[in-house]
Amino acid sequence: QVQLVESGGGLVQAGGSLRLSCAASGRTLSAYVVGWFRQAPGKDREFVATVRWSVGTTYYANSVKGRFTISRDNAKNTLYLQMNSLKPEDTAIYYCVAKRVVSDGYDYWGQGTQVTVSS
Repeated sequence: QVQLVESGGGLVQAGGSLRLSCAASGRTLSAYVVGWFRQAPGKDREFVATVRWSVGTTYYANSVKGRFTISRDNAKNTLYLQMNSLKPEDTAIYYCVAKRVVSDGYDYWGQGTQVTVSS
């Protein structure tokens, strides 16, 4: 089992920045893909960014590419999402996720952290 706990959400003005953190416990993540999804009010949950923990390969949604950066600290078993140039449409609950590399779907989800961007 993998436990994921997010932190770092909040209220920020458009154009501002936030950094989300996700502390992982229960397993070492070398065989996992970890990342972030988000869900805005009235919308489906959507992919934001992922990283393959062992090699650092990253993937981003087109909507955040160039503004968001995903990174991980192996020593702390912690995932980060640096969000810059935030827009009101980035407002959502952000979820930390993890799956084994060989799995199809994301097996582990955090409780979510709210990000609100005011215009």
